[in-house]
Amino acid sequence: MTATSGLAGKPLSITPLTKKDFTSDQEVRWCPGCGDYAVLATFQSMAANLGIKRENTVIVSGIGCSSRFPYYVDSYGMHSIHGRAPAIATGVALSRPDLNVWVVTGDGDALSIGGNHLIHALRRNVNMTILLFNNRIYGLTKGQYSPTSELGKVTKSTPYGSLDTPFNPVSLALGAEASFVARSIDSDRKHLTEVLTAAAEHRGTSLVEIYQNCPIFNDDAFATLKGPEGTLISLVHGEPIIFAGGEHCVVRTPDGQIKVAKTAEVDQASIVVHDETREDPSQAFALSRLTEPGLLRRAPIGIFRRVPRPAYDDLVREQIDTVRADDPAAALASVIAGNDTWEADER
Repeated sequence: MTATSGLAGKPLSITPLTKKDFTSDQEVRWCPGCGDYAVLATFQSMAANLGIKRENTVIVSGIGCSSRFPYYVDSYGMHSIHGRAPAIATGVALSRPDLNVWVVTGDGDALSIGGNHLIHALRRNVNMTILLFNNRIYGLTKGQYSPTSELGKVTKSTPYGSLDTPFNPVSLALGAEASFVARSIDSDRKHLTEVLTAAAEHRGTSLVEIYQNCPIFNDDAFATLKGPEGTLISLVHGEPIIFAGGEHCVVRTPDGQIKVAKTAEVDQASIVVHDETREDPSQAFALSRLTEPGLLRRAPIGIFRRVPRPAYDDLVREQIDTVRADDPAAALASVIAGNDTWEADER
């Protein structure tokens, strides 16, 4: 006996699940202090609370430290090839609409060799949830700069400092027309749980960037956000964007730009009210640009955009059903023949 949920109609587990149900018997082998431990524990608890049967949960990963994730979750999964996890997950989502499909990837895996696969999964709006662990370094290969490393970053592959302008993953996802884009941080379990739950409940592609600390090759990459001068800007739907204990806020200037200002010095009417459901992504994109590209002392976290849009795999299945409802033999013959056919003159 099974029941179905509102989460894409996936079968629910009749017996209540716990974190232990999603914990595999494999030894977790990350470096001591790695932020991946916190993300894994949060995911396991969150997955249990979704109530979806373990056999209807699939995790596809690429290559990197974060990509060991499928081994540690007691569900179906695949440790795939570098950068190609979204392509493999697309095939899973297309063929099995009853599955809850997750992609676990890192900043190097997703944004370097896998960049093309990532943006097209987002553009197509395939029904999957992508967790992009961002530690701003290549950890598995021992400390080279990554596509999110800041300018001037000294690493084994950039001994005199990186000259590459880093990607902003949230900006990139919004530019690719993603229907759900969010950011969280490994050290805030409550916030991460809320964001992951919302991402899982979204029909289509959800991308969640997770700031994740690498204590060996890029320790304290996000410590400046938590220090006395650091600021996490919390985005809450329907609420004015006010942060730093009320001292600062985000305002829209007369020329239409968005910037940070002191709350006491601005007209309250100019303070931006966050709306994650805006069809136009321009405000969400402007908020993503508040993220400082160098030493991170300021960065918004939360859901930037959440809008309904038809999922690619749903559209594919509808198209197939339409063809089958007609004459499938004639439809197949039409596809094989195409429009570029001709008859040879017997003479």
